[in-house]
Amino acid sequence: MEFFYFCTMPKISNRGANMPASPIRKLVPFADAAKKRGVHIYHLNIGQPDIKTPPQLMEAVKNFDTEVLAYIHSQGTPQYREKLTQYYQKSVGVTLSPDDIITTTGGSEALFFGLFACLDPEDEVIMTEPFYANYNGFSKAGNIKIRPITASIEDGFALPSIENFEELINSKTKAILICNPSNPTGYLYSKEELEQLRDIALKHDLFLFCDEVYREFVYDGRTHHSVLTLEGLEQHAIVIDSTSKRYSACGARLGALITKNQEVIASALKFAQARLSPPTFSEVGAMGALDVPASYFEEVVKEYISRRDLLVQKLNEIEGVTCPTPGGAFYVMAQLPVQDTDHFCRWMLETFNHNGASVMMAPGSGFYSTEGLGKTEVRIAYVLNKDDINKAVECLAEGLKAYQNI
Repeated sequence: MEFFYFCTMPKISNRGANMPASPIRKLVPFADAAKKRGVHIYHLNIGQPDIKTPPQLMEAVKNFDTEVLAYIHSQGTPQYREKLTQYYQKSVGVTLSPDDIITTTGGSEALFFGLFACLDPEDEVIMTEPFYANYNGFSKAGNIKIRPITASIEDGFALPSIENFEELINSKTKAILICNPSNPTGYLYSKEELEQLRDIALKHDLFLFCDEVYREFVYDGRTHHSVLTLEGLEQHAIVIDSTSKRYSACGARLGALITKNQEVIASALKFAQARLSPPTFSEVGAMGALDVPASYFEEVVKEYISRRDLLVQKLNEIEGVTCPTPGGAFYVMAQLPVQDTDHFCRWMLETFNHNGASVMMAPGSGFYSTEGLGKTEVRIAYVLNKDDINKAVECLAEGLKAYQNI
């Protein structure tokens, strides 16, 4: 008997097919191809600072003495979580128990655990857009519906009217998710804005998720206010945190989920147990990082302010470019005089170079949920030194001129 086989392929899942590509990383193949052609690429697309990782973190890993690199507790070691409570008491002004914390593999896993612990498929989460692209990805993975409220570049991406939030709330609404200071806009929420969100969360019995991984980086004499300190929100507030940006240790992949709601902790811990444990070396390094003195952050903040001021000034000097001054983090969202920044950003890598160099940016559309928005915007991370920022913006200006003529 003869068998005939047809050249077919098994079909991937709808979940996989619908998962959005990262706007921050999707252009990497084009950047790699440009580098092979000898083009120098200024990476303004990704939040990977060139600030040195504190020696306390590196030394803790180097001095870690063990004969067996074993699993640690799925929730993170009690020693590290206890030390984290001291950090939150000193830096945030909130009293926590180690039981209020789950150590995670990066802030992204903390977000994943939190969303999946609190929202069912078809439940809805309200987000101000533009938002960090992974919010979109994890929501789609969980079949969670995003209800976006659009912040405007004309207002510096300030919190939209609370009436806009009220209009979206229905029986499926379970949570509000914000980032403070914001990735990708750098917007820093005031205490009054956070209290408005607190009131609406309490009124409608919603979770208030807040991604606070950039809390150390606030500028111009402003103050960061954590949702963990808002009175009455103890059972509603869920914070996403990370060592990555705070200590310029993105490769450590260590974050935390923090909430006083023990039902959420118990639920999220099941997901933590399923992935076994966070990385041991990363937690060892993070223990060391918690000994970094305040002077480290004072110097880093000064450096980021100088980079921010230079970048914003140079961008706004380019004809047709609009860039608000952010109050925190190390990102700006800038509006460019083009119709499609997805095409422009790819063109900059595939076709253009200025004195042998080009610029890699993150197209704005990937930071929005509403179809068609962000097409004229890019996210730029001011994670390079000022000399490189100068050269990168000069390259961008020349690229915009050339692009108008194609």
